[in-house]
Amino acid sequence: QVQLAESGGGLVQDGGSLKLSCANSGRIFSMYAMGWFRQAPGKEREFVAAISRSGGDAAYADSVKGRFTISRDSAKNTVYLQMNSLKPEDTAVYYCAAAITIAAMTRRNAADAWGQGTLVTVSS
Repeated sequence: QVQLAESGGGLVQDGGSLKLSCANSGRIFSMYAMGWFRQAPGKEREFVAAISRSGGDAAYADSVKGRFTISRDSAKNTVYLQMNSLKPEDTAVYYCAAAITIAAMTRRNAADAWGQGTLVTVSS
């Protein structure tokens, strides 16, 4: 199973930016679509963004469209989430995920592997 580890979370001001990274320690990173989910206190885990195996296609939740950008670097076995114009409502634990397809993540919140999560806190 692919093993994922997130980093880059922290405390930022309203309107600030953060870039999250997710490193894969497995050998077949290129076989997976990758995604990001988040879970705020008292809320269910929700889909944020996903990117295809090739990096040619991406999907975003309406709440982050235009503000967040997902990308991947196959040579480094790493997926990124660039978060701009952050709002207090973006505060959550962010989880990296790997799945066979983007659709599995967008339609069912399903993944074959999950990272441990990294906390993003946006203050006003």
